[in-house]
Amino acid sequence: MSVSLQDIQQAAQRIKPYAHRTPVMTNESLNRRVGAQVFMKCENLQKVGAFKFRGASNAVWSLTDEGAARGVVTHSSGNHAQALALAAKMRGIPAYIVMPDNAPQVKKNAVAGYGGQITFCEPTLEARESTMEKIRQGTGATVVHPYDDERVIAGQGTAALELLEDIPNLDAIIAPVGGGGLLGGTSIAATEMKKGIRVIAAEPEMADDAQRSLKAGGIVPSLNPKTVADGLLTSLGQLTFPIIQERVEQIVTVSEAGIIESMKFVWERAKIVIEPSAATVIAVLWEKKVNLSGLNIGVILSGGNVDLERLPWQK
Repeated sequence: MSVSLQDIQQAAQRIKPYAHRTPVMTNESLNRRVGAQVFMKCENLQKVGAFKFRGASNAVWSLTDEGAARGVVTHSSGNHAQALALAAKMRGIPAYIVMPDNAPQVKKNAVAGYGGQITFCEPTLEARESTMEKIRQGTGATVVHPYDDERVIAGQGTAALELLEDIPNLDAIIAPVGGGGLLGGTSIAATEMKKGIRVIAAEPEMADDAQRSLKAGGIVPSLNPKTVADGLLTSLGQLTFPIIQERVEQIVTVSEAGIIESMKFVWERAKIVIEPSAATVIAVLWEKKVNLSGLNIGVILSGGNVDLERLPWQK
C-alpha cells in the first residue's frame, strides 16, 4: 500500500505547527433538512482557504534541508499553487509555480502574494508539464504534484484523522473527488481508524469521470467537464485511483442545482462560507441519492474560496 495510517499520523505531527486544526461544526436546520446528524469539518477555515495546505505542508516539511534549499515546483492554477507557495514561504525556500496564462487574476495575485515565483505558459497540460520540467532541470527543485504524490495524499488524510478524533462515532464520511488526493487520504485514515465506516465520494454529474473510472476499472479521463464546482475538474491519478478502488464504497454524483441549493443553504443557515466543490458533499445528503437517514455523517468541507462577484445563485 502506497500510503499507510502511520504516514498520515506522521504527517499530522509534521504539519501541526503550521496548519490549523479546523473546527467541526453542526447545524440543526441542516440535520432536519437531510434527516441525518451532519458533522462538518471546516477546511474552508484552513490556511489558503482549503485543505490543500495540509498536503503541501507535509510535502515541504518532509524534505531534507539539502533538498528543501533547492525549492519546490508544481503546475497549478488553483488552491494547490497558493498552498505550496505559502508552505514554502514558511520554510524559507523558493516555490516555482507554473500557471496557465489564462488563470484568473485573483489566483495569480494570491500565488504572488504568498511569495510564489510564477512562470506563465500556454493553457495546455503539455505546456504546463514541459515548462515545469525545464524549471526542475534548471533549479533541482522537488516536484510536488497537486494530488498524485504520497506526501500530499498523507497530508490531506490528516483532515479525516482529526475529524474521527473529535467525533469517533461516525457511520460514514463523505469527501469530494477531483484528482483524488483528499478522497484517497480520507479513505485510508477513515477505514484504518474505524472498521466498517463507510467512505462515500461526492462528484458533480457534469464531471463524473471518477464514477465512470470506478465502473470501468481503469482511469477514464475528464474531458471538457462543465460544472460550477471548478475545484473538481481533474482526472484521477495513478496513485489515487487504486486507493479509491479499494477503500471507497461508492461515488455519488450530484446535480448542479443540488450543489448550488445546498451551498446557499449552508451559507444562510450555518453561516459557513463554502465553495461549490465543498457543497457537493452536502448535496449528496440533500438529494438523498444514497440512504443515510438517521446516521452520523462526517463531511469534509474542502474549501471556501469563492469569487464574491460571481456567486452561482446570482442571475
